Amino acid sequence: MHHSLENIQIRSIEPRDNSAMAKIIRNALEEFGANKPGTVYFDDTTDALSELFESTPLSHYWVAEKEGEIVGGAGIFPTPNLPNGTCELVKMYLKPSVRNIGLGRNMMQVAMDWAKSVGYTHAYLETMPELKKAVAVYEALGYTYLNGPLGDSGHHGCDIWMLKEL
Repeated sequence: MHHSLENIQIRSIEPRDNSAMAKIIRNALEEFGANKPGTVYFDDTTDALSELFESTPLSHYWVAEKEGEIVGGAGIFPTPNLPNGTCELVKMYLKPSVRNIGLGRNMMQVAMDWAKSVGYTHAYLETMPELKKAVAVYEALGYTYLNGPLGDSGHHGCDIWMLKEL
């Protein structure tokens, strides 16, 4: 099956997208064996993403929609206790059918451009070795490795930390 980015629209999340997005996140974590405590798999907010981002200043969440179906998402969040000017790139997940076509990179670019436009200077992210392909994309986009976590994400299940200047 050949997929291109042409028929995929990236837009802000709406309440009607919540359950589809929660399912994508949990399915991806199961697929990579990362559905463990200390990850968003067990977060209540995973089921109410639009409300979480709607009610948090300087945060935003985008979904990717293809022919009426939600196929991925990514967000920017002011995680508590991050250094001044730093946001976290959060909940970046794609359905398997739309991976490896540049969509993740596209969504990250949209998120980082927005973050910069509202005054953030750095983007931080946490991930895990199970998500090797994602890590390669982060590297390609200029994220560098940190020796430990920043801020209080509460996700002790992650052990790769990266930062990029916007």
